[in-house]
Amino acid sequence: MARCIRLILVNLLLLLATSCSTSQIPPSSAVDPDLEAKARAALQQLYSTTPNAKLLQARAKAVLVFPEILKAGLIVGAEEGNGVMFGADGRVMGYYNATSVSYGLQAGAQSFQEAMFLTSDSAINYLQTSGGWSIGAGPSVVVVDSGTARSLTSTTLKSDVYAFIYGQQGLMAGVGIQGQKISKLSP
Repeated sequence: MARCIRLILVNLLLLLATSCSTSQIPPSSAVDPDLEAKARAALQQLYSTTPNAKLLQARAKAVLVFPEILKAGLIVGAEEGNGVMFGADGRVMGYYNATSVSYGLQAGAQSFQEAMFLTSDSAINYLQTSGGWSIGAGPSVVVVDSGTARSLTSTTLKSDVYAFIYGQQGLMAGVGIQGQKISKLSP
């Protein structure tokens, strides 16, 4: 029931955003008090299903985890979710919001999890100091699929950010992070 309400809210926000302006949906300012625990659980789920993700954890300077991103659309689509950035020592470095608005032939609703392993100081600094990080601008991002994950080694890690999308549920084809904007939240 709560998931249906959230999907309806995402669609309403989408309609509001597209009817008022061409800007993306603003991030919600309230941070769920259980967000950190949900993010840690989502990261453990990734490690249990994709063991080579642990290799990235060992090399990452920070990990940004979105335990649930909701995506819905009918011709016009939107996605939104809140996440936590953990430092290499496991401490919380900040809270973030991911949003995206898309246009095109699409229909359905889906939820998924996302983990972004930041392997350089410049990627962390960009995320913390920019007014919002639009994926495709700024540090280079590699989306890791199951085939790429199996071939990861310490010598093949050369990008600033490695992103895993996992735990998909629902009926919507083609989940990606292209066009996604990540903004810092105020707790």
